[in-house]
Amino acid sequence: MKYQIEHTNDFTYETMVDQSLNRIRLKPRTDECQRLLSYTPTIEPVTLTKENTDIWGNTVESFFIAEPHQRLLVKTTSVVSIQKSPFVRMVQYTPEMETIFKSDLFRSHYLAYLADTAPTYIRPDQKEEVKRELGDLSNPVECALSVLDFVYSRFSYDPEATNVSTSAVDAFDLKRGVCQDYANVMLGILRAKGLPARYVSGYLYVGENSALVGDAATHAWVEVMIPGIGWVGLDPTNNVEALEQHIRVGVGRDYEDTSPVQGVYRGGQHTLDVKVSVQLLEQH
Repeated sequence: MKYQIEHTNDFTYETMVDQSLNRIRLKPRTDECQRLLSYTPTIEPVTLTKENTDIWGNTVESFFIAEPHQRLLVKTTSVVSIQKSPFVRMVQYTPEMETIFKSDLFRSHYLAYLADTAPTYIRPDQKEEVKRELGDLSNPVECALSVLDFVYSRFSYDPEATNVSTSAVDAFDLKRGVCQDYANVMLGILRAKGLPARYVSGYLYVGENSALVGDAATHAWVEVMIPGIGWVGLDPTNNVEALEQHIRVGVGRDYEDTSPVQGVYRGGQHTLDVKVSVQLLEQH
């Protein structure tokens, strides 16, 4: 599948801004299943960007605007090719995989994705609620798929219920939210069960007559490290594997590690208008 993605962030400031320092993570990744074919960032006021790779492997572009401005436009156009086949529900969990999973080396290597963060922490009583529902799960594959089903079936998609700062604890109590909340709660549960899991931000191609949800802006889902296999993408908002319709941009412990646009400026309040368009160019 080949897609073209246009992502626009349009900031309008209530007063003139005389300086702003910004970082963006909007460049799709290239890996064994996804290839970035082209990427063009457009920034107004015009400025130069400096690119680096962060500790999680995300591309970060930094730029400084010294001239006074009352509007900042960040638009990116990307073309991405994805080839990925579903498989996790067919995985047979072997004794060799169990040995890897229980090893100190495995746990120490993925320690950053096992630790709680403020957005993904869930309370002991919430963990107990999940345990009562799901029981004891014998292996990471079964566990990950059961948690995927649990979050999808217990939560209602509601863009008005939460905001970008809502934590997993609060979203769990509400049983409502958007893709970011679904991902945070799923991460909290998986990490509590000893499964390394990371937050993924990117885009979702929905197309026509689709039941998938989450294409209005950037989308979020979860990747679980399955021993002997690697990172497996699971989308709790839609109860599906993250496959050819999921375009990966950033990964990290939580949203803060993958935030598409971050910045500081001298001036008053601002409003932000975000538009995302994902267009199918070729179907393999």
